[in-house]
Amino acid sequence: MKLTYLTAGAAGMFCGSCMHDNTLAAALTRIGVDVQLIPTYTPIRTDEHDVSVDRVFFGGVNVYLQQKYALFRHLPSLLDRMLDQPRLLRWATSRGIEIDPKELGALTVSMLRGRHGHQSKEVRRLCKWLAHSARPDLIVMTNLLIGGCIPEIKRTQDVPVLVTLQGDDVFLDALTEPYRQQAMDQIGRLIEDVDGFLVHSRFYRDKMAAYFGIAPQRIHQVPLGIDTADFLPLGDPAQRPRLDRPRRIGYLARLTREKGFHILVDAFIELRRRNGFEDVQLYAAGWLSNEHRPWAEAEFAKLQAAGLQESLHYAGSVDRAAKLEFLSGLDIFTVPTTYRDPKGLFVLEALAAGVPVVQPDHGAFPELLQLTGGGCLVPPNDPMALADQLADLLNHPTQRQTMGSAGRQAVLQDFNSHRMAEGTLQTLQQFICRQ
Repeated sequence: MKLTYLTAGAAGMFCGSCMHDNTLAAALTRIGVDVQLIPTYTPIRTDEHDVSVDRVFFGGVNVYLQQKYALFRHLPSLLDRMLDQPRLLRWATSRGIEIDPKELGALTVSMLRGRHGHQSKEVRRLCKWLAHSARPDLIVMTNLLIGGCIPEIKRTQDVPVLVTLQGDDVFLDALTEPYRQQAMDQIGRLIEDVDGFLVHSRFYRDKMAAYFGIAPQRIHQVPLGIDTADFLPLGDPAQRPRLDRPRRIGYLARLTREKGFHILVDAFIELRRRNGFEDVQLYAAGWLSNEHRPWAEAEFAKLQAAGLQESLHYAGSVDRAAKLEFLSGLDIFTVPTTYRDPKGLFVLEALAAGVPVVQPDHGAFPELLQLTGGGCLVPPNDPMALADQLADLLNHPTQRQTMGSAGRQAVLQDFNSHRMAEGTLQTLQQFICRQ
């Protein structure tokens, strides 16, 4: 099989979707699939070896300028290629450029209109490249939001097109009106041109069927996995409980409201007010954008006002080696999201390190913890309940060890990248056979 996988860069930050796509592409390659991982908008950023090609379609600078200024919709291809240079896009995203939400909404709708939108020449360029250079047997897109080109792809070439659904609703629900409804209307028109949809959890399969009005039989659940090769092996002494230092609660995700960092801060302040938890420390790591910095600094200030500024250890955005070291030093892990996460990759990473997790009882988390036995669920958006559960686990080290070991073994055996690639390939082959 020759597979083209269109992923979406996230403007220089680590993004769960593009990290998943990169891991999957690498694992599919290892089992013999000819995969081309193609970035859109910006180059991807991943803490593993980047297997994407060194070119970008629908370059973020280009599509924005074409949206805002009619002149850029008619530039010669040479100038387009200059604007889509990965080096230029990396530089532009490193400047922390932010787009007004209203302009982002209009751009989203235009992209979903495909060859009828302001970026129509980008659609034609992609289709020409697919037909003459890539020539895939099957195309997978990382989400529906980049799917405006699907009708033109189906018109110009006879290949199945599948879409992975992994957070589309979170983005769409954040759009202001009238752009959200306009985007939903455009997606409603696109859905019939998609041959099939991929999801990673029963929760998201059911939610997307209702959200987009997709027939459930068109949505295929495929395995979720991470690359576990560089996690410490089972039985390594480093995985034993560490009793000679303060206990550590860890958080590894973007510092944003939707990831629930503020809920963890409130729970941590409550926990430290209780007797017997004076030693507990809060370790946090993850991307902090300029947009969210004032909000995050207000959360840091809450800890300072409670006299806990010395108990917070914020590592910033970490690379692969630093992430593995960060996780291996934790006693409990939690990312108490306010939204219903469709995957929960950070849960798998914590469990692979042998760290039990405490997660809100929504999204994909109940499924993950039922399948792995690696943690506990708490009511969503409830700092007091989170503090209670953290306190209970901190008081029971044997329970923590049992959960961490069970979760770790389950991830290494059943949620690794090889299992993910094999399961995904089985689903993709069904669509090749239908041709």
